[in-house]
Amino acid sequence: MKLTKILLLVLLLALVVVPAVVPVSMVNAAIQMLIAALFACAFNLLCGQGGMLSFGHAAYFGVGSFATLHAMNALNGHGLLPTPLLPLIGALGGFICGVCAGWFATKRAGVYFSMITLALAELLHSLAPHLSALFGGEAGISSMRSPAWGLDFGDATQVYYLTLVWVVMSIALLYAFTLTPMGRLTFALRENGHRLQFLGYNVHRLRVLVFALSAMFSGIAGGLQALNLESANYVLFDMHYSAEVVLNTYIGGVNVFLGPVLGAALMTFFGNAASDLTQSWLLYQGLLFVLVMMFMPSGLAGLVLAWSAQIRRNGWLAVIPAAVTALLTAALVSLAVVFAIETLQRVFSQDYQALLIAGQPWPAISLFGRDWLPGSPLTWAMPLLLGLAGLLMLKLARRRWLRLLDDERGSKPAALTLQAEGDAP
Repeated sequence: MKLTKILLLVLLLALVVVPAVVPVSMVNAAIQMLIAALFACAFNLLCGQGGMLSFGHAAYFGVGSFATLHAMNALNGHGLLPTPLLPLIGALGGFICGVCAGWFATKRAGVYFSMITLALAELLHSLAPHLSALFGGEAGISSMRSPAWGLDFGDATQVYYLTLVWVVMSIALLYAFTLTPMGRLTFALRENGHRLQFLGYNVHRLRVLVFALSAMFSGIAGGLQALNLESANYVLFDMHYSAEVVLNTYIGGVNVFLGPVLGAALMTFFGNAASDLTQSWLLYQGLLFVLVMMFMPSGLAGLVLAWSAQIRRNGWLAVIPAAVTALLTAALVSLAVVFAIETLQRVFSQDYQALLIAGQPWPAISLFGRDWLPGSPLTWAMPLLLGLAGLLMLKLARRRWLRLLDDERGSKPAALTLQAEGDAP
């Protein structure tokens, strides 16, 4: 626990100094990572802690954005709500919509609940283009950040610190909620809602409250997005954004409180970095999600906790060989997959096909800093060799991991024997 607090403090200090050590473009990316982290953490209150999987949570993110923009235009940054407090309007909008939608959606559970949330979000997405007074039609709604509290919010650094304060406070409140009796009931709701009902609790009311709180914090994330971009379009209600928060949350790990934060931050950074390098970045994101669900159902945070537990039990020296082997496995398999996908993507692109039609015999393609001939067997043998090497390393990594587990199992009986001998008269 003490180490966890130290790591969180180091992380917070690192976030504070980000604008001083990275360029402006990275500051803007960091703002997006913070907003995505809060959105995923808010979603996980409903999904991971409450056991209710929503496929339409982008609706409350979008409502928070539009509510904040309307407040920016109406108040002009003055009055009772200066610019730094405008995300409260997003929270209010998300909460009200969460209560209304949650009352209907939580009448059912499981798959039916998920389908209702999807239907409500798609209904809003379909209506939004026709409600131009609320959502601005195709052009959307725009505004400008007004000066407040001696700050003009004209540069990305000030917006970053404003976003950081809101995100840290919101995540702290979400964590504090898990420690309350209501938070404990939320976990119980996930495990067995029928038992809560038999104990006399109003399960429907509890579900509506959890749904509304999750929507409220999603609205705060949407309000921060509005302050950052100073505009919003009804595209925010699209299914893509609802699916994105689901992927981020599960990749990070729904059973660890900060797991969604980790997943959202990493995937947002990956999207910003990879979208400039390849057109297939969404495919890689989908492949990563599939691999995590198949081999790491507890998510990246669960993987980190598992390795941390092994380090505590066996020490760094025993764990390092297995960790290095696992990293080499991931690197080799990733290189093989990227090589194959990028080669196929370039060969089947319209520009390359046009060159073939023009009579050029299989022009070379540039990949990993060198030219590769698609007609050469070496080009297609390379991903196969990398993949084969990755599979061999995977076998070695699995063997070393099982050896760690066997050592752990073998040490337990010995410890119990020593304890029994010490207790004997």
